[in-house]
Amino acid sequence: MRYKLLLIALCCAITASAQGIRHSVIGTTVKADDGSLTITSVDKRQNFAGGPTHEPDINSPKSVNIHPNGKKYYVNSLEGCCTVVFEMGTNKKLKTIRHHFDGSEKELWSTPSSLYPFTHYTHDLNRFDGKPVEGCFTHGGRYFWVPYYRRSYDINAQDPSALAVIDTQTDDIILLMETGPLPKMIAASHDGKYVAVTHWGNNTVGLIRVDSANPRDWHHEEVLVVDYVLPLNFSLRGAVNRDVNSGYCLRGTVFTPDDKYLLVGCMGGAGGIAVIDVQARKYLGRMLGMRGNVRHLVIKDGLLYLSINNAGYVQRMPLEKFLDAARAISSKTGIVSGWQECAVGGGARTIEISPSGKFVFAACNSASGVYVVNTKTMKTIAHIACDSYPVGLDLSRDGKYVIVTSQGKRGGGGNAVNIYSVEYAEPEPVAAAPEMPATATDSVAADSTITDSKVTVVEGIDSKWLYIGGGALMLLILLALIMRRRKK
Repeated sequence: MRYKLLLIALCCAITASAQGIRHSVIGTTVKADDGSLTITSVDKRQNFAGGPTHEPDINSPKSVNIHPNGKKYYVNSLEGCCTVVFEMGTNKKLKTIRHHFDGSEKELWSTPSSLYPFTHYTHDLNRFDGKPVEGCFTHGGRYFWVPYYRRSYDINAQDPSALAVIDTQTDDIILLMETGPLPKMIAASHDGKYVAVTHWGNNTVGLIRVDSANPRDWHHEEVLVVDYVLPLNFSLRGAVNRDVNSGYCLRGTVFTPDDKYLLVGCMGGAGGIAVIDVQARKYLGRMLGMRGNVRHLVIKDGLLYLSINNAGYVQRMPLEKFLDAARAISSKTGIVSGWQECAVGGGARTIEISPSGKFVFAACNSASGVYVVNTKTMKTIAHIACDSYPVGLDLSRDGKYVIVTSQGKRGGGGNAVNIYSVEYAEPEPVAAAPEMPATATDSVAADSTITDSKVTVVEGIDSKWLYIGGGALMLLILLALIMRRRKK
């Protein structure tokens, strides 16, 4: 049996090598060229082999989001149609949230809007498996929002998809909402008013109003169009490649710190960054001048950072310089030059920045590694291997952990979550964890508890008197029997 297992492992290794597939090795340590940090592979969860790190629910993991309180993290398994919740530090699986709906979840759906009409499918619209893509937190981390790439029956993602809202206190889905076709990125405004859902599928961005304490009050407010709405009339039987047949392929999405503007990266078409005036509900146009194939956007310390997918770069420029150029757009496009850049590995996907702003961490898909950029010099100072084809990445609030999802491609590689620890030569600042505010659902629960306790008290009083009365009756019967016997 032992030799059989060794033979299987050898065959797997040979196959992986032939396909150019890599697997990370726990314990691998890399020190930055300038000595500023050390990054170590400390654990993983994967679905391609057995052992203590095996996790069957990791199936094409698309993204990872660490909870703001730093106690757990969420991995969206696209093809597994589930979100897996892990404990930080131990990496123990806490729960698997299944995105399977049989049509009986009517109470979970928000009130439908007229913004997302179905044009291809008419029956059993709410019977589907959802394919979770990205995620974001709102209300101090109380809620986790997860959009679905498509409903499982919609093979070409051309009708409305949906999103789930998860209560992170229970890790249950508490709300379902419609979205446009093929949503990928989702972002929350800093003031707590809006969630933006970016639809890769047809060049649109949806705004959802979420400032009420009651999730039932959240509602779709507007759909904004980037240049034009892509016509969708694909086959209902044969799949097409929607990763390329999607107009501008809208992806990275971020609100500016003052929430006045929403910036959206365009991975396809003529490229650039779409700029939306949130207050005026107006699309201003696309800014060009950066490298093409913009994938992810991050704003930190007054700087706008981009990941450039195909070429494998991280670029940046002062945010105000970018916005000044955007506000001056006279047609539908503008050009802004003067980007600083740093070459990283090919296929630069998700990027995150350390708490101090000194380091950028980038998941590089075709390079199968995590790359670290020193933002002072804008040079790559370290890279460490991870399982092939990483896409998602998140950094803990204190900067001490980097978690990366390797999705895989063309049936090879991926199906892994890599966990790294980071030690810094100079300590990183640690921001206080946000407090999760009480919401209307808590009030309802509290009221229910009070009502239940009142009922319980009343029932307790009734039961007490019932027992006393019953005991007195039994005592009277017993006395009557004694007196009767004495008379005899």
